[in-house]
Amino acid sequence: MRWLKNPVVQFLATGFVMLVVVLVATSALSRSAADEEAVADARSLTRVLGTSVAEPAVPRGLVDGDAAAIDRLDRTALDRLLVDDVLRIKIWDVGGTVLYSDRTELIGAVYPLDEDELEVLRDGGTDAELSDLSKPENRFERDVGGDLLEVYTRIESPEGEPLLFEAYLGVDRIRESRAQVLARFLPITIGSILALVVLSTPLVWLLSRRISRAAREREQLLEAAVRASDGERLRIARDLHDGVVQDLAGSSMALSTVAARTAGPDRAQLEEVGRSLRVSMRSLRSLLVEIYPPDLHTAGLAAAVDDLVAPLVAAGIEVDADVSGDQDAPRSAVALVWRVAQEAVRNVVRHSRATRMSLTVHRQGGALVLEVVDDGVGFAPGTLVATDRFGLRAAESLVHEHGGSLEVESAPGSGTMVRVEVPLA
Repeated sequence: MRWLKNPVVQFLATGFVMLVVVLVATSALSRSAADEEAVADARSLTRVLGTSVAEPAVPRGLVDGDAAAIDRLDRTALDRLLVDDVLRIKIWDVGGTVLYSDRTELIGAVYPLDEDELEVLRDGGTDAELSDLSKPENRFERDVGGDLLEVYTRIESPEGEPLLFEAYLGVDRIRESRAQVLARFLPITIGSILALVVLSTPLVWLLSRRISRAAREREQLLEAAVRASDGERLRIARDLHDGVVQDLAGSSMALSTVAARTAGPDRAQLEEVGRSLRVSMRSLRSLLVEIYPPDLHTAGLAAAVDDLVAPLVAAGIEVDADVSGDQDAPRSAVALVWRVAQEAVRNVVRHSRATRMSLTVHRQGGALVLEVVDDGVGFAPGTLVATDRFGLRAAESLVHEHGGSLEVESAPGSGTMVRVEVPLA
């Protein structure tokens, strides 16, 4: 799944997600805009029908329920009122009596008016809302099918009484308006985003190539620095081994020979000096292992770890070391695990004041895992100065360059745990 980490793939995925988000947002906004526009058109249409058609056509006597007035309004104005999306017409008085309707069954019936309707009757203006088809006064609208928008405005009778003119309109016009808005804006939005993605993809590809090349160069520099450091360590280790260590070994053997030939108090002093020399030799050999490790693929990682922890054992620290899973691992992975183990053990010796340490190496999935745990004094993250555990920070960069991970968990008085995962592929 490395392709998921490709910056170009991530950019295209982000562009696709952004496209979906924009489509959803644009669709929602356009629906809202279309609904508002359609409702505004419905209110304008109802206001024009009420003031320009219905109000001039209302005859005297309609407010009193005169049958002749109802018939006259029906003959002179109904055809002009049921236009466009207008499906039903009602005219109410302030008491909730239906004075006129295109459904004659409702004329004369009394239903309570809502507060919004009373407000329009009192203050004028126009209002609109989705019709509640469960109300008894709207029972004849149920057979129309679909939702209805009821819009009402104030008109006046010839007698000067305020009347409520109410028109019922289908929502098909709202849906059509919504579709028109979407058809107008979505192609522009989608085209703009696609053009941006198409134009930006080559730039992202070039930038990702440059970043990858810079990362490879950085990795090569790190590897070169490590090789140079290893070369210098090897030279120092060889010089010490062929010079000081051999001299100490010769001096120890000479002292042992002289001590064997000497009697009295001088012999005990010579044997003490010889023991001191041998201790110094062991310490120096441990230092040589720390300066430059043995051939890990010849002696094995387990043998190198045993030599690495030998100074801790000599210092009285209880050590539990367990190494497995490195037999057929790549040289680079084994060397990297060794380097981190070396730095972690060095920090235990220098900083932890631990009485017990465990070092385990095992294979987990496709990675070689190292864990170094001590029961020392620990530390609070973020309180270290720049020179503390510098080698571990340098090793962390190498681990990350190799595609692995390094975690350090610690707290004052709770010891420290270093965990490294190095991929084998």
